[in-house]
Amino acid sequence: MPKYLFVYHGGDHPETEAEKSEAMDAWGQWFGSLGSAVIDGGNPVGPSTTVSVDGVVDNGGPNPASGYSIIEANDVEDAIGKARICPLITIHGGSVELAEASDM
Repeated sequence: MPKYLFVYHGGDHPETEAEKSEAMDAWGQWFGSLGSAVIDGGNPVGPSTTVSVDGVVDNGGPNPASGYSIIEANDVEDAIGKARICPLITIHGGSVELAEASDM
């Protein structure tokens, strides 16, 4: 079954302990709903740096990554369906970029 890299972008950050707990519960429920499709739940990431032929851009550029996961899906439409219910989109106002991972 194909694997997809989910790269999370943006989204608000919980500030209070109650908001953090609510966010963690939402992510736990989402991952739970995906079951064995979650290959690697990933992690949030810190500030990023983009390196290209044009040089180095701190803060990752205009839309820096905020985290990642690796999810198994039947096809891109299935991956999109899984991404649409991600708490980063539904609760935190961020976005999910996805790409099929190629086996080498």
